[in-house]
Amino acid sequence: MHQASLFAPTPQRFIADDEDGVYYLPGVFAADEAAQLFDSLLARAEWSACTRMMYERLVDVPRRIAAYRLDRDRLPPWLAQAAQRVSVRLDTPFNSVGLNLYRDGADSVALHNDKLRDLIPARPIAVLSLGAPRRMLLRAKRPPHRQWQVELEPGSLLVMSHASQRHYDHGIPKAPGVTAPRISLAFRVRPG
Repeated sequence: MHQASLFAPTPQRFIADDEDGVYYLPGVFAADEAAQLFDSLLARAEWSACTRMMYERLVDVPRRIAAYRLDRDRLPPWLAQAAQRVSVRLDTPFNSVGLNLYRDGADSVALHNDKLRDLIPARPIAVLSLGAPRRMLLRAKRPPHRQWQVELEPGSLLVMSHASQRHYDHGIPKAPGVTAPRISLAFRVRPG
């Protein structure tokens, strides 16, 4: 993987709070790096299909998932290098990564917030996007429910503060017409 540029991209800030809020960093990984990482993950990650209870019935989760503990699991070098790059860029000791494979525009994740009990306070969540660009929706939980749409380009990071999870939801809506896959890597700092 290439070293990060000395001329780091300027963040596009959407939400301000005491912990850096929510902001977008395009081009953190060059196009060729992002494509190589995407291909490696698509072929080699331990993808699984899941179900969950919703509206009193068991439903399929509309995407594939995988997860790794960065501090415990034996990682392929390309995943370890990507995690190290994100940790250095954000000066955060991430120890966990959750992967989502959106096979096409029919795959999605509903508006939600990360569960704070599963995260170390004051540490950000960083989402690295690979593959097809997809739109993320950010929405305030309280009226008037202000919202933002962010086009997540391959090689970009969306960074969300721990504090933002109390006041804002985020999700990837369905995108009819999108036929190419996307992978997201959500880096977190979890207890123990």
